[in-house]
Amino acid sequence: MAITVTINGETRHLGGPVSVTVLLTGMGLNPAKIAVERNHEIVPRSQYDETLVGDGDKLEIVQFIGGGNELRTPDRPVDKPLVIAGRTFHSRLIIGTGKYKTYAQNAAALEASGAEMVTVAVRRVNLTDPDQERLVDFIDPKKYTYLPNTAGCFTGEDAVRTLRLAREAGGWTLVKLEVLGDKKTLYPNMIETLRATELLLKDGFQVMVYCSDDPLMAKRLEELGACAIMPLAAPIGSGLGVQNPVGIRMIIEDAKVPVIVDAGVGTASDAAVAMELGCDAVLMNTAIAEAKDPVTMARAMQHAVEGGRLAYLAGRMAKRRYADPSSPLAGLI
Repeated sequence: MAITVTINGETRHLGGPVSVTVLLTGMGLNPAKIAVERNHEIVPRSQYDETLVGDGDKLEIVQFIGGGNELRTPDRPVDKPLVIAGRTFHSRLIIGTGKYKTYAQNAAALEASGAEMVTVAVRRVNLTDPDQERLVDFIDPKKYTYLPNTAGCFTGEDAVRTLRLAREAGGWTLVKLEVLGDKKTLYPNMIETLRATELLLKDGFQVMVYCSDDPLMAKRLEELGACAIMPLAAPIGSGLGVQNPVGIRMIIEDAKVPVIVDAGVGTASDAAVAMELGCDAVLMNTAIAEAKDPVTMARAMQHAVEGGRLAYLAGRMAKRRYADPSSPLAGLI
């Protein structure tokens, strides 16, 4: 009497009930090197001879194999322009406007950096000195893209309120959101950040988001509709450089929007490392503003970002444990 069984998800027809041993050997399998599950119950190897496979039985037959997928050489990265919320930028360096000694110094550093976008904070007008210098007198918002941010905000409500004022003041809808968790670390409060992102998107803003270097949180922000993901390299103003290259690389590999390292860059090599990982851009403030010569440092950052991007596109050589001579050893005199 013919029977029908399911083996590893596939339907098979047999001439009649058979023992597990007969079934396995008939399929060319060594019973000593596999495990069998029959109708969701493990069949002990000692009972293979006496256990019959009947009509309608479902079997899983498994063996040990090496874990992971087949290794392959990664494809060479493809260059693409930096596009944020539909706007194309030629420079992959974004700089801030805080901590400079004067607005004039800030403007000079901006010009030296080649950046096209600057972050700006929203603060109260000094009513006791209404004629004091203003940033817009030195950095023309018609020439550069102003990116209002929520630096200093610790709740979603404060961040939304701040950016609504920024939109009223300058008509800006492309904004940078950061909601901080505490004053000591200035790490992002991701729960509040997610909530504020939703509120701002519903209010018509295009939101670039400062976030932790957690790939899952970064993906959630992208799914909400953030137009750029901005994981920290290290705590704000620390100058420690990229502390979690693995996490940032994972964010980059999974992202469909620009990934911009934000916070923690200290010098040009830090910017180059971020770009070599595949970041689309780097944002920095303190690294330039607190350098002994901010204008020269701004120029160095421009070259570092450009060099790091080229290195990423070129594809670095494989690392080796031992030396490998550049010149062939054959034919030595």
